[in-house]
Amino acid sequence: MGDGERPRIGAAMMISMLAEHRDWLIEGQRDVEIQDPVVADLLDGDWRSAARRGRDLLDGHRGRRGVHGPFDGLTLCSKDRRIQQVVADRLRQGIEFAAELGATHMVVHSPFLFFGGPFLPHSPAYDLGAQLDQARTVLEPALRAAADADCTLVVEGIFDKHPSPLLTLAASIDSPRLRLSVDVGHAFIGHQGGGPSPDAWVRAFGPLLEHVHLQDTDGLVDRHWAPGDGAINWFALFEAIGALSHRPRLILELKDRSAIPRGWRYLVERGLAS
Repeated sequence: MGDGERPRIGAAMMISMLAEHRDWLIEGQRDVEIQDPVVADLLDGDWRSAARRGRDLLDGHRGRRGVHGPFDGLTLCSKDRRIQQVVADRLRQGIEFAAELGATHMVVHSPFLFFGGPFLPHSPAYDLGAQLDQARTVLEPALRAAADADCTLVVEGIFDKHPSPLLTLAASIDSPRLRLSVDVGHAFIGHQGGGPSPDAWVRAFGPLLEHVHLQDTDGLVDRHWAPGDGAINWFALFEAIGALSHRPRLILELKDRSAIPRGWRYLVERGLAS
C-alpha cells in the first residue's frame, strides 16, 4: 500500500442485511462478503434467486465482492471418498453462488485440527502428507470451477495455532486461485496458547494473504466482537497490513452486524483505517 494510505474496511453480512448497510458500502465502495452460502437449506433451494437479489441490492457497488463458502460439517480432510464428494459438491455450489453474485473470492475453512504445541506444526509423523492429499482431492475440482468463475478460494485459519501447515498446503497446490486468510480473533485465541500473534500471521502469509476477517475477542472464546471490545492489538495488526505490497480484503465479521458502524469508527478514529 502507498505511503500514508489507510486501508479501507469492508464487512461480512447476509443478503437480508444489505439494505441496512448499503449506503456505507457504496459511498465508500467497500469490499463486501455475503455469507448466505453457509446455509445448507439455501443451497438445496432457490439460491439463484437469493444471489440475484443480492446483486440487485448491490447495484452501484464497485468494491470487491466475495462470499463465505459452506463449511458446517464439511472437512477438507476425510479418508471417506463419499464425504470427499459431498464436500466438493458443496464447494462447487458456493462458487456457483459467487458467480451469480459477481463475487471474486470465497472463504473456505482450514482443514487442519492442530496437533502438538504451537511451534511444532504438522509433520510427516502426524499425517501431514495424507491430509495434504485429502485436501487437494477436494480442492482441485473447486479450484477449476473457481478459475472458470474468475474467483479465488481463500483458506481461513480456524483452529490452526501456527501458519506453517496452511503455507505448506498453498505451496503444495501452487495455484493462483488459492490464497490464504487470517481471522484475527482465531489467531489471537491461538496466541493465548503460545502461538503467533495476529500481526505475526499477517507477516508470515505475506504475498499469499488475500483476505482478513476483523473481529475482536478476549482470547477465551470466538467472540466476533466489534474492534475495541476485546484485547487484540490493532496497532500492531495494521502496522503489519501496512507493510504489505498489496491490498488484502479487510472484512469486519461481527456476530452483531448492527455493530459494524461502531467497529469501523473505532479503527478510523485511531487513524488505522478508512
